[in-house]
Amino acid sequence: MIGFLIALISGALMSVQGVFNTEVTKSSSIWAANVFVQATALLVCLGAWLFTDRSSLTAVLRVEPRYMLLGGAIGAFITYTVIKSMDSLGPARAVMLIVISQLVVAYLIELLGIWGVEKQPWEWRKALGMATAIAGIIIFKWK
Repeated sequence: MIGFLIALISGALMSVQGVFNTEVTKSSSIWAANVFVQATALLVCLGAWLFTDRSSLTAVLRVEPRYMLLGGAIGAFITYTVIKSMDSLGPARAVMLIVISQLVVAYLIELLGIWGVEKQPWEWRKALGMATAIAGIIIFKWK
């Protein structure tokens, strides 16, 4: 149950953050806004680490395979693409497409068992769920 609630909070925070970042971009540029977003995230994470964790920061450098360290770089492009999509489509449409994309890619990662994820079997009900979500986007956009 706690995982469910945390996921709901995560989705809500991502939507709010996208709107905030899009507005910041209007006063500067997309990359300047992205630098600010990533820098403030670094400060928050360092503060949380200082008060709650204090494990070795350099331990992350021992991760294998090394390409797993690209998460932060990917995060910069996530911020960029969220800002651009919200600016072009509006928050509701952008978030619907972002969530569907996340769902499809996550399911493919599970099906293929890539990047250390345990391989999962194909399930028609999951495919039907994705198709229903896509149909929901079409209905939402229908004029």
